[in-house]
Amino acid sequence: MRVSNLVHAVDAHACGEHGRVIVGGVLDVPGDTMYDKMCHLRDHADGLRKRMLREPRGYPAANCNLILPSSHPEADAGFVIMEQVEYPGMSGTNTICVTTVLLETGMVPMQEPVTELTLETPAGLIHVTADCANGKVKRVTFRNVPAFAAYLDTAIEVPHLGTVTVDVAYGGMFYVIADATQFGLHLTPDEGRDIVRIGEMVKAAAREQCPIVHPEQPGFDGVTIAQLSGPPLKGDADWQNAVVVSTGTLDWSRPSTWTGAIDRSPCGTGTCAKMATLHAKGRLPLGQPFRHAGVLGTVFTGCLVEETRVGTYPAVVPTLGGQAWITGMASYVVDPDDPFPDGFTVGDIW
Repeated sequence: MRVSNLVHAVDAHACGEHGRVIVGGVLDVPGDTMYDKMCHLRDHADGLRKRMLREPRGYPAANCNLILPSSHPEADAGFVIMEQVEYPGMSGTNTICVTTVLLETGMVPMQEPVTELTLETPAGLIHVTADCANGKVKRVTFRNVPAFAAYLDTAIEVPHLGTVTVDVAYGGMFYVIADATQFGLHLTPDEGRDIVRIGEMVKAAAREQCPIVHPEQPGFDGVTIAQLSGPPLKGDADWQNAVVVSTGTLDWSRPSTWTGAIDRSPCGTGTCAKMATLHAKGRLPLGQPFRHAGVLGTVFTGCLVEETRVGTYPAVVPTLGGQAWITGMASYVVDPDDPFPDGFTVGDIW
């Protein structure tokens, strides 16, 4: 075979959201921390992200994680998260997928009935508890980095939509959160096209009108993701949401170019951001379980366990629990004659 860039990966999904996990083919990346390694990949080796997420190896809703050795004395492993247009500091669904892959493939020894481990992400250390039985990870619960609200009930002007009231909060990424009922949406799968279009429009306006920089990690700045939020559709949830992940650049002059994909899960860091806003508004106390449903009806359960501060912002420490399932294993290569070594996107689905 005349191939190069051999990469071994395990595919999984967490409550519906795809999470590819690279387990071989990349020995390490320069940098002392996962944040440093993330920056190196972003600035000097972005071809790996493009190759694994774009066609023909990926698709618009795909995510990818690169497992790497951690130099932090408390960490069992580290990983860098890759999405369609960015490298997030933290991701809940990807943490659940990575934990499941590490334990079910034996990369980290599984202890039944409970395995505890610590993972280093670009946003910081994440302490994880995995409930295990018969070689299977039945549930992953992690203690996230602190979450905080930066803007509450703030009016922004969105072209084509008018005045929209939003919150902006950090849960591992900066989210703009808007009530879906103001757009007449119920957050069901059949509304997918409208959810994506409105989410991308609100995100672009919030990024311009609600500037924000993480006070302790200045490399994370600006709203990069949108969440539409509404009342639950079923009794096993407290809230319903649809998170819109960008798959391209939004051009106001060409509405037909607005592209995004809905997070198929209830979204882990999005749930943490939502809990932070509810706590800031006095609507979610510490210690109360918060059941958050996604567009498929799957549920993540979160809980706020501690109050703290992030810079000048009052903050909370959230935990979040969910499950992942391995769906396949594959080796990916690049043929030296391939005209698209880093993949491609086409406007019909991107």
